[in-house]
Amino acid sequence: MARRGPDRNQDLHIVPGNGFPEDRALALEPDAASAKVAVPSEDRSETMKEPRPIRRTRPTFTDQEALQFHAQGRPGKLEVVATKPMATQRDLSLAYSPGVAVPVLAIAESPTCAYDFTAKGNLVAVISNGTAILGLGNRGALASKPVMEGKAVLFKRFADIDAFDLEVGTEDPDEVINCVRFLGPTFGGINLEDIKAPECFVIEERLRELMDIPVFHDDQHGTAIIAAAGLINALHLTGRDIATTKLVVNGAGAAGIASIELLKAVGFSPNNVILCDTKGVVHRGRTEGMNQWKSAHAVETAARTLADAMEGADAAFGLSVKGAFTPEMVRSMAARPIIFAMANPDPEITVEEVAAIRDDAIMATGRSDYPNQINNVLGFPYIFRGALDVRAKTINMEMKIAAARALADLAREDVPDEVAAAYQGSRPRFGRDYIIPVPFDPRLIATVPPAVARAAMDAGVARRPIVDMPAYKAQLSARRDPVAGTRNRIFERVRKFPKRVVFAEGEEEQVMRAAVSFVNQGLGTAILVGREDRIHETAEAAGIDVAGRDGLEIHNARLSHRNTAYARFLYDRLQRKGYLFRDCQRLINQDRNHFAASMVALGDADAMVTGLTRNYSTALDDVRRVIDPKPGHRVIGLSLCLARERTVFVADTAIHEMPDAQELAEIAIEAAGAARRLGYEPRVALLSFTTFGQPKSERSDKIQEAVKILDGRRVDFEYDGDMAADVALNMELREAYPFCRLTGPANVLVMPAFHSASISTKLLAALGGATVVGPLIVGLDKPVQIASMGSTDAMLVNMAALAGYNIGG
Repeated sequence: MARRGPDRNQDLHIVPGNGFPEDRALALEPDAASAKVAVPSEDRSETMKEPRPIRRTRPTFTDQEALQFHAQGRPGKLEVVATKPMATQRDLSLAYSPGVAVPVLAIAESPTCAYDFTAKGNLVAVISNGTAILGLGNRGALASKPVMEGKAVLFKRFADIDAFDLEVGTEDPDEVINCVRFLGPTFGGINLEDIKAPECFVIEERLRELMDIPVFHDDQHGTAIIAAAGLINALHLTGRDIATTKLVVNGAGAAGIASIELLKAVGFSPNNVILCDTKGVVHRGRTEGMNQWKSAHAVETAARTLADAMEGADAAFGLSVKGAFTPEMVRSMAARPIIFAMANPDPEITVEEVAAIRDDAIMATGRSDYPNQINNVLGFPYIFRGALDVRAKTINMEMKIAAARALADLAREDVPDEVAAAYQGSRPRFGRDYIIPVPFDPRLIATVPPAVARAAMDAGVARRPIVDMPAYKAQLSARRDPVAGTRNRIFERVRKFPKRVVFAEGEEEQVMRAAVSFVNQGLGTAILVGREDRIHETAEAAGIDVAGRDGLEIHNARLSHRNTAYARFLYDRLQRKGYLFRDCQRLINQDRNHFAASMVALGDADAMVTGLTRNYSTALDDVRRVIDPKPGHRVIGLSLCLARERTVFVADTAIHEMPDAQELAEIAIEAAGAARRLGYEPRVALLSFTTFGQPKSERSDKIQEAVKILDGRRVDFEYDGDMAADVALNMELREAYPFCRLTGPANVLVMPAFHSASISTKLLAALGGATVVGPLIVGLDKPVQIASMGSTDAMLVNMAALAGYNIGG
């Protein structure tokens, strides 16, 4: 089937499966909206957006595919989704007339109530007049709309900020100002985009004076902030003092001026920063091609050309055009030069050209197919997130500095698996080729906004200070990760009562990273099981610091002084199951699951995590040879499903293939207990394809019998069944069954069989967009959790924390 594209003589062929997965692409802009700079037309330095996706992480695409992406289904990239129910007449009455009158009167009496009763506090306007579109030049306001929609998508994707794009059809700065200034009641912030210099300076400055919400021209400040973060780390790596570093900035447009202003505020000496444009050095006394913004950064210098300025310079920023930096200029720079060539798609000088000239340079570009990309998506979503959350009046210099320093600090930390995955297995490490985080880093949301928010509070521009900063960081994590709320509660509990957790597969790089992260997060002591030399060799190659780290131990099973005790313990358990002592000795010496489980069983460790290199059932068999069920309990597998802001526990997802009535009742008890230990008041539904006997089926008899067994046990939680899943979860459907014992939607679902539990949770994850954690083991006498094969280090840390928390009771 074909669909007509913009050119009516050309067909857009819709090919199934050509969509881009959300977590592998920066939405629709190949290099993110702001890996570009806007500079005055006199400098001919409006840079172009690279029309290709990141080579290392995404497939290339054709023009046809880009058009298809935007045209297929609902045209464009945005839609409006109601956040309140609109299913009944009562809902409509509350949402509109007459219910809407109540918040109207409240806001009229107290304007700050708008943040409580409307979306204003999480709403940003993305505004452009299309005079500098992605370096494509002045294509008009309407042509800028795909870019502005893309910018709005990035706001949502990375910081959960709702954004509307507004394209203003005028090039007159005064008309733009008069249009935007009256939008303050609607939005919590204004993001100006793709407006050419020098008009952008005038527009932003005037709007900041007229409006009491943040106004931020990302082409200026976003580039400046990200570049400053990279430069801070480059100075650190080269051992330079910021106060004495000599910097050349080529390109006196929006980004160039903003970069100089920010770097001077960070600590650069004004006399050590030389600004250049197409007419040479901006020096004192120069009159040609000058304006008030350039004049503010004129210096006393004998240098008159870019080549003069580059001689002996420690660092150079290119915010201009392809080829502006020559090999001769690079040769003339100081030792260990820092070169940020940020023109797109072709930088001022290529990485290959610099490498051929000297091997001591640190380079950054605006391109995604080279290391150290100066990408504005690292900044604007998170800067606005912090500003909105404290209801800041503006985004000031202190907030921009805080964002730059937070980004610089994050780049020095160990990189999680989510980031390594974006590099197709090549894990970046802080150094010459990794001086700035990448957009895929999930830690950005909990790192940059708190820094910005705190700076706003310290500067006195925050109207709603954040009192509990750790809680705020946890809330931010939950915006990107639906499991974060539950995880943070678990982590806080484990921090109060740190545990010794043994990581059975200690020679695996993933496990080492998880162990280091477990220790760094204050969750307790991590014990790696493996050969010391192999662990140290792998750790050194991967850049993981395990040697001599407090809170991290290495135990070699074969050399352990507890080896014999573990073997005897295992022999006592297995001697009547066909095992000789030498068999048990071999298991302890050679199988890390048996060794680790024995450590936990005999009290040498508090909990255990395994599963990275073996399938679930095999690892569980290993553990159950060593550890029994808790007396009076049944071992089950419990999965935690989070979808549409609802948390549901599903059991049994790992152990019982076809449970009978007695087993179903015990599964319900175990699952309810685990839910309660995780902070949820359990409402248990025993599921079937039938609902309270209709249609009649022998298969539902055992479920009804399980309910009777629970009646006899007089358990302390709500339960009922048999019922279909939709009846269990939907209170409106429940109205047909007023006798049902559940007082609200079920949050613990007991499946009639293992296969239905496994199928349903995997369908939820694959089609329903749910996040599924587990299966978690519940009911063992000692806390053990088994991760899925191939788990990331973050998943392993979560499982270790769950083991330390002892979800099993």
